[in-house]
Amino acid sequence: MSLIELIGYIPAIIFPVATLMQLWHLLKTKTSEGVPPLTWLAFAVGNISLYIYAEKYTELQSILGQLATAALQVYVVVLIYRYRKKTT
Repeated sequence: MSLIELIGYIPAIIFPVATLMQLWHLLKTKTSEGVPPLTWLAFAVGNISLYIYAEKYTELQSILGQLATAALQVYVVVLIYRYRKKTT
């Protein structure tokens, strides 16, 4: 494995972990106050777009760093709206 391939694992780890931290907070507190859904949706669209643009469809770094992260970010948006409904 080359240095470039190893470096590709950095965002493949950081992006999903950062999103999981937000998910954990939402699930734990059951409130979405202060969490902007449009921002998380933009992150998801950006990750999907980058996955398509990069054309690295079978590389684990791309799948984890972009597609898996985008799926988690969409789940963040779903939770934001679900918890906002409960408080209104």
